[in-house]
Amino acid sequence: MKTLREYIKDADEQGVAIGHFNISNLEGLHGIYNAAKKLNLPIIIGVSEGEEEFVGREEVAALVKAIRERDNYPIFLNADHHYTFESVKSALLAGYDAAIIDAVKLPLEENIALTKKCVEFARELSLKENRDILIEAEIGFIGTSSKILDAIPEGVGEATMTTAEDARHFVESTGVDLLSPSIGNIHGMVKGGNPRLHPERVKAIREATKVPLVLHGGSGSMNEDFTACIKEGIDIVHINTEIRVAYRDAVKKALIENPDEVAPYKILKGAVLAIEQVVEARLKLFNNIE
Repeated sequence: MKTLREYIKDADEQGVAIGHFNISNLEGLHGIYNAAKKLNLPIIIGVSEGEEEFVGREEVAALVKAIRERDNYPIFLNADHHYTFESVKSALLAGYDAAIIDAVKLPLEENIALTKKCVEFARELSLKENRDILIEAEIGFIGTSSKILDAIPEGVGEATMTTAEDARHFVESTGVDLLSPSIGNIHGMVKGGNPRLHPERVKAIREATKVPLVLHGGSGSMNEDFTACIKEGIDIVHINTEIRVAYRDAVKKALIENPDEVAPYKILKGAVLAIEQVVEARLKLFNNIE
């Protein structure tokens, strides 16, 4: 099987993007995997520090590995938004394929130093365990929470978008494999509608850095913005809030319609399907599938 790095390269050459979807339970994993398998597309499962704490670091690594080996399927696991070297190290030692060191709240040079430390550890571990581990980092502020928002978070705007110059300096200084820039995206979904994305900024950053770019905070963005950004150099798109909303609504519906039901696998069956439907629609969009 190809490595995640190779699948990202394939996506870039084909002008499509790999979908990255977060989980914190088994229902999420099944829903996401069902959609990917239906379309025969590689998939990345993400767990943030909070999600990882709930589902279990080693447990989710074992689940993803078991599916990959059982089905010989390109399903990969990413430590999404980990904030310290120690948390990144723990995830990689548990068998994760990639990790995101999120140090955007630090001054740029401190972000660079922490990212470089994670990159160096990943390189050493890759050689030791004969794996190809990827490290991603972020520059530019896009908010912090995957939830429904009343308004655009304070501090998100043109002034905090990533510049091509900063991106080039960051990549050259760290050797990072993937970069997540701020290009109008935000974490979460704004009730009045998310801001527009800036594909021209994606193009400038990609030309300056020459590394694959990752779009975080994809939930709620307009379809044409996704496709334009993928065309200009986005190779991975993160979706989380949309599937959280689908899960919540399906569980609520099941409880209202079947108030006497107590079997979790019956209550949650609709949630798995709801997640699958959201993921399938997004994967079709990211991969130009009608």
